[in-house]
Amino acid sequence: MIIDKEPDLEVVGQAGDGAEAQRQARATRPDVILMDVRMPGVDGLEATRRICADPRLNRARVLVLSMFELDEYVHEALRAGASGFLLKDALPADLLEAVRRTHRGESLFAPAILTRLVHHFVSAPNPSPRRITLGSLTGREVEVLTLVGRGQSNDEIATSLKISVKTVKTHLTHLLAKLRARDRAQLVITAYDAGLVSPRVADQTVQTGH
Repeated sequence: MIIDKEPDLEVVGQAGDGAEAQRQARATRPDVILMDVRMPGVDGLEATRRICADPRLNRARVLVLSMFELDEYVHEALRAGASGFLLKDALPADLLEAVRRTHRGESLFAPAILTRLVHHFVSAPNPSPRRITLGSLTGREVEVLTLVGRGQSNDEIATSLKISVKTVKTHLTHLLAKLRARDRAQLVITAYDAGLVSPRVADQTVQTGH
């Protein structure tokens, strides 16, 4: 009801479990999927993992919904490839903004919180590290990626590098394409995997954010 009232948004499918969500996603090719964590059979996290790994759905972004702000849910959602994590008690306006931001490729997490979450992600037991090659990036793109990894917003990156916000967005577009990243959350993970950001820097960023 909330979404269908918006002129720029449309619900194209609904599902009661994770397996059906995957089938609906293949049939309707949505831009954004609101995924519940707890569902019968295939749960939302496994469905997210399957959808994000499906090349036919490479344009779909998953926004995970949960009643509980449990770290393991957030971390597992990131591991599965989700673009954001939202609590079900969010206000209608926040839900709509979350859908739009997710569609734009933004992360739903505040920068400092995102950095902390990804720090947990890369330091968790049995992580799945990727071989990261930054040879295709320009020096400026590496600088932008580093600041993204430290949790800086577009405005903060522009100030740090003394460039315009428009230029920052252009660099981000190039980074997403070159690194084949789905969204900003994956860029942060890439910055960690490539060694551009250390846990010590992340901790300092979180403290500054508070």
